Amino acid sequence: MNSKRWLVISAAVLLVIAAGIGVWTLKDQGQEVQDNTAVYNGHGGTFKNTLAEIDTPDPAVVYKDGYYYMTFTHNGADVMVIKSRTIDFKQAERKTVWYPDMGTNYSAELWAPEIQFIQGKWYIYFAADDGLNENHRMFVLEADTDDPMGSYTFKGQVKDDSNKWAIDGLVMELDNKLYFVWSGWEGDINVQQNTYIAPMSDPLTISGPRVLLSEPDLEWEKAGGPPYINEGHSILHHNGQVHIVYSGAGSWTPFYSLGMLSLKEGTDPLVASNWTKAEQPILKMDEEAGVYGPGHNSFVSSPDGTEQWIVYHATTAPTDGWGNRKARAQKLTWDAEGKLQIGKPLSLDTAIEVPSGMGVFKAEPAAADVTFHLIPSNVHTTAPLLIHYQNETGEMLQAKVSVNGEQASEVTLPKSSGIGYAYTDIPLAAGMNEISISIDGGQGTIEAIEIPRYEAEVASAGPQGTAEENLFASGTGKVVIAPGEGEAVRFENIQVPVSGKYEIRVAAANSSGNDAELHIRVEDSKGKGDRVIFPSGKRNNYQTQSVTLQLKAGKNALILENATEEVHVDYMDILRVSN
Repeated sequence: MNSKRWLVISAAVLLVIAAGIGVWTLKDQGQEVQDNTAVYNGHGGTFKNTLAEIDTPDPAVVYKDGYYYMTFTHNGADVMVIKSRTIDFKQAERKTVWYPDMGTNYSAELWAPEIQFIQGKWYIYFAADDGLNENHRMFVLEADTDDPMGSYTFKGQVKDDSNKWAIDGLVMELDNKLYFVWSGWEGDINVQQNTYIAPMSDPLTISGPRVLLSEPDLEWEKAGGPPYINEGHSILHHNGQVHIVYSGAGSWTPFYSLGMLSLKEGTDPLVASNWTKAEQPILKMDEEAGVYGPGHNSFVSSPDGTEQWIVYHATTAPTDGWGNRKARAQKLTWDAEGKLQIGKPLSLDTAIEVPSGMGVFKAEPAAADVTFHLIPSNVHTTAPLLIHYQNETGEMLQAKVSVNGEQASEVTLPKSSGIGYAYTDIPLAAGMNEISISIDGGQGTIEAIEIPRYEAEVASAGPQGTAEENLFASGTGKVVIAPGEGEAVRFENIQVPVSGKYEIRVAAANSSGNDAELHIRVEDSKGKGDRVIFPSGKRNNYQTQSVTLQLKAGKNALILENATEEVHVDYMDILRVSN
C-alpha cells in the first residue's frame, strides 16, 4: 500500500477509534437474551456481478465447510483454485495447485478445470492436449490432503474405449453410482461436439462404453457454427430429479447460451431415450442488461443449504469473443410444477441479495475458546463484530476478543435461551485476519461471528447516486451522491436478529468546501429518519457519522437521500443499541 493511501486510511480509522470502542449486547446486562425471530441466517446485504476482477471463464464452484472454491480456465497453462468466504471472490485467496509436465500429451491448452468433492476426496478434472486441439483429452488430479488448496497428484487420463476428442468432463453422482459426462467428437474431425455419458467404477475410471445423449441439432445450438456445440456440462439435482445443463452455440459468439437435459425420474441415465431436451435455452444473452454469451456454468448451494445458485461466465460486449469472460451468479427458483426458472441474466448494476447464510462464520466446533481464520478486509479499519453465542449458565459471562494476536475488546454475554447475540468493535488489518474469542471460566459457547458491514458500491444506486470504483474504499468502490432531493443509495436486505434500536454508521467523504447534510431512513418509516452532517474535508478522507434508528427483526432496507452537497459514501455499519 502506498504511503498516501495509508495516511488517508489511518486518519479515517483514528476518527472512529477516537469515539471509543464500545460494546453492545441485545439486552440490558443481566437480563435474558431471547431469540425472538423465527429464522436469522446472517446480516444479509447485497453483491453485484462480476464475482472477480480477473477473467474467470468456465467457472466451477463448490461450497464446503464455510468456503466457496472456484476453478476456471487460467491462461490454459495451469490449474488455479481460489477460495472465498463469500460467493464474491474479489477478496479471495488464490493458489496455482498444479503445473503440467512439459512435453506430454497434457502440457498445453488446459481448459475448464472442474473441482469436485466425491466420496470424501477432492478431484479436479480438466481437458488438455500437446498443443494440437485435435488431441484434447480429459485428465484428472486427486488431492493429496483434505485441503482443496493443497497439493494434487496427476492420476492420468479419464478415458473410454473410443479415446476420441474430449473436453469439459465431470462426474455425476446418482443413486450411489458414478457417471462421467463430457463433450466429445463422434470421429476425428471437428464437425460438432456432442454430449456423452459413461459409467464409472470409481472417480478415476470409466467402466463402460460411452452413450450419446445429445447432439447440437436445435437452431439456437448451431448459432455461430460450424462447428456446432454441446459443451460445458454441469449437474443439477432438485427434488429427486437430475438435469444436465450444457452450453450451446459458439463459445466465441454472443449467442452462447445454456440448454438443459432432464432425466425421467427413476430411470437409467445410460439410456439416451430417458433424457428429454428443452427446446429453448434456459439462459441466453440479454442486450438490455448488457450480458452476452452466458454459458459454461456450475451450480452451488447457499451456505445454509436452503438455496441453489448458478454461476456462469458472460461478457459485456457482443464482440468480446473469448475475452472478458467473467463469472457471475444468481439464485435459482422453481415454479409450482417444479420447472426451473432462472430468468434473465442480471446486469452489472443489479444489487443481488447475498446467498442465505453468507457472512456467518461458524465455529467448528462451537466452544468457549475459538479462533476464526481468513477474515478478509481490504483496508485497515475498525469494524463491527456480531457474536453468536450460547449462555445457559444463568449468569452473565465475559469474553475477550483478540484480533491477530492482540486483545481488541471485552464483551458481556448475558444469559440466553438458545442463541444470543452481542456486538462489539474490532480493528481489522488489510488482508486476512484472525479473530479469537475466549469466554472467561470456560463456560458457554461461541457459535459464530459476523462482520455486519455493507459496502455502498454493491447497494442499489438511486437517481442521485452513482457507483464508482475507488482504491481508497474499504470494499472495491463508493457511491457518489449528487446534491438534491431524491434517493441516492438503497441498502437492501439488511437483516438483524431482533427488533430494536440500532446505531447506523455511515462512512463518507465530503470535499465540497461546505458541510454536507444527508438524510437516512428505514424504507417503511414513511419519511421519518434522521440527518447526519459530514464536515468538509479532503478527498477520500472518509469520516464516520451515525444515527440511531428502529429496525425490525428480519429484513430491512435503509435509504440515503436528499444530500445538500456532493458526498462520497464508502460503507454502512450497524450495531445493536437497545430494545
